[in-house]
Amino acid sequence: MEILAFGVQSDEQPLIEKAFEGHHEVRCLDVFLNEDTAPIAAGYEVISTSVNATLNNRVLQTLAAGGTQMIAQRSTGFNNIDLDVAERLGLTVARVSYYSPYSVAEFAWTLAMAVNRRIVRASIRTRDFDFRLDGLMGRDMRGRTVGILGTGKIGEAFTRIAHGFGMNLLGWDVAENPNCVELGMKYVDKERLFAEADLISLHVPLLPSTEHIVDAAALRAMKDDAILINSSRGGLIDTKALVAELREGRFTGVGLDVYEAEAGLFFLDKSLDIVEDDTLARLVTFPNVLVTSHQAYYTVDAVGQIIDTTVQNVLDCQAGRRSENVLVPAAAS
Repeated sequence: MEILAFGVQSDEQPLIEKAFEGHHEVRCLDVFLNEDTAPIAAGYEVISTSVNATLNNRVLQTLAAGGTQMIAQRSTGFNNIDLDVAERLGLTVARVSYYSPYSVAEFAWTLAMAVNRRIVRASIRTRDFDFRLDGLMGRDMRGRTVGILGTGKIGEAFTRIAHGFGMNLLGWDVAENPNCVELGMKYVDKERLFAEADLISLHVPLLPSTEHIVDAAALRAMKDDAILINSSRGGLIDTKALVAELREGRFTGVGLDVYEAEAGLFFLDKSLDIVEDDTLARLVTFPNVLVTSHQAYYTVDAVGQIIDTTVQNVLDCQAGRRSENVLVPAAAS
């Protein structure tokens, strides 16, 4: 059987091909799955998708009509998949429920320190042999307060790094993580966290209950010199409200590895195009904002785990085995 993998980056392709070797043939495409590309999957029983795939009603209908029986998503998040429609069509859906939390936690801290210490601005200057320090002053993290929304595996890894910096730890989640409590984390309500934290990092999934968890009111409640980091999902932040606050000169720095309207932009080369997203175009002009292209997970360790799990998900499905990664099980025969 040949598997069709959408949205494969050039660095990923040899890893995917090697992982499937001895099991199945795999055809890798760099295009993302959406309404325009879905017909390509005709005749493929199993497809693999990336986090930026569009798996709405129309796409799923096209896949099912073309003979697809399983969707193996190479990510933890699945908010891009209409699971109800998939179940109705009898499509099995699996995801990667776990991979290295350190990849995302370490990158979130990379963003935090980059905006705090003005690394991008300093790098641009020194390339022009401008070695002035004006405008590059940062601040120590030790003794300051970090607020962490979401203290699962990634949030815990981020917390451990914050603890190493010697920071005061505030957390918010639907359930307390005893490992974070042991590190000295104090769980508080969101309002207090937004008001007291010098650095806020988001590590919750995107759900109806968390969409725009950082809304206009939350942004107004934050300290004027706060640092805001999002390496989870773009929809957690009301970006238009964020731009409005930035226009007022607020926040020491904002580091975003995700953007709520990133589909059709991230992972693609748009350097020669006119980007019609006015909010994103405005966002990247602020000198205290750093936007990266959803790369927090992109380490050889994490990607290797994601691919290995994807292969296992396909093998499990074929063998009739069900794991924690299955979002929609195989239809009863």
